[in-house]
Amino acid sequence: MLPRLRQRYTQRNREGRSRMIEELCEQFGYSRKHAIKLLGARAGWGGDPAVRKGRPPLYGPPVAQVLWRIWKAAEQPCGKRLVELLKLWLPHYEKEYGKLTAPLRAKVLAISAAQADRLLAPRKARGGARGRCGTKPGSLLKHHIPIRTDNWDVTRPGFLEADTVAHCGTSLEGDFIWSVTYTDIYSGWTSLRAVFNKGAEGIVAATKEVEAALPFAVLGFDCDNGSEFLNWHLVRYFQQRRRKVAFTRSRPYHKNDNGHVEQKNWTHVRQLLGYDRLADRALCAAINALYTEIWEPLHNYFCPSAKLISKDRHGAKIKRRHDKPATPCERLLASDEVPGAQKMKLRAARAGLNPFELHRRLESALRPILHRALRSSRPAGSLRSGHDAGTLLPTPTTTTTVS
Repeated sequence: MLPRLRQRYTQRNREGRSRMIEELCEQFGYSRKHAIKLLGARAGWGGDPAVRKGRPPLYGPPVAQVLWRIWKAAEQPCGKRLVELLKLWLPHYEKEYGKLTAPLRAKVLAISAAQADRLLAPRKARGGARGRCGTKPGSLLKHHIPIRTDNWDVTRPGFLEADTVAHCGTSLEGDFIWSVTYTDIYSGWTSLRAVFNKGAEGIVAATKEVEAALPFAVLGFDCDNGSEFLNWHLVRYFQQRRRKVAFTRSRPYHKNDNGHVEQKNWTHVRQLLGYDRLADRALCAAINALYTEIWEPLHNYFCPSAKLISKDRHGAKIKRRHDKPATPCERLLASDEVPGAQKMKLRAARAGLNPFELHRRLESALRPILHRALRSSRPAGSLRSGHDAGTLLPTPTTTTTVS
């Protein structure tokens, strides 16, 4: 019936076509626009599927391929962060995959955040698990260390938030590795260290090592109420010096008081090492080498993040405003509080790094760590060895290190 109507529709004049549209709408209840599309289509119900409607796409597969390679190497940032890091990553991309043509480079740099998300949407994957909380209250110094009830002066670097992440698997029993996360509130500069268990001696040693490597002086230190931080060893370390460091703690059961470092626990620790149990003490050296030589430079120099500027509630909705995404290194370079000599060191360190090379080293260094963690977490005799193990690798005889 519809093909005959279309044939008659093409042979009628303007007044006749208008009457046919009205009859079709009255008989089938279509809207006038839908009836016009049905009668004017060349083939099939609703038009020729081979004919694409609308304007042609501007960003084709070559642009999607460039975005995909950078997105994967940059630890899968959102579209707003991805478009900000393209200028920083494209010179390194061209060294890895060849020089881009001028039109292709212009399209990559001109793409919007929403369009980048749409191009990458078919390749993105979701998933993840929830871990266990390993914070045990430290009541000994609760009354000696003040609670931070207001925001620090975050217009300059040096105010750190610290937290620990338990690599315990599904049980907190026994001994295992912990990751200690230190995050600067102003710049987002994040340092990580792995310790076996979370005794005061190991936490103080990790804190000393991190402070010596930071590109700014520590002015304040804020933590949760865990016993690994609320102890006399850490108090003496911060207080018995010429220029004391403000040592504060968050409110009990208020995780958002340390929201900056809590966020980094996910992006910097869980996304790297996951939720498996790491019970082999010898892995601490390999994980620390991975943190300091690969993971921290990749995030601090090449991965931008956005900071929350304001948060307003309108009825049941909350409207959040963020600043322009920038890397921690860029935020430090823009700060007047960082000395010029230190800025020169930051620029020189960034110039000597290649993010794609860091990504390759990351994959090669992480694989033996996770494989050895898998073997050490299994009961004795549960994994076959030698040629009976199939594709499983033999147990390493020495600690894996990253050069």
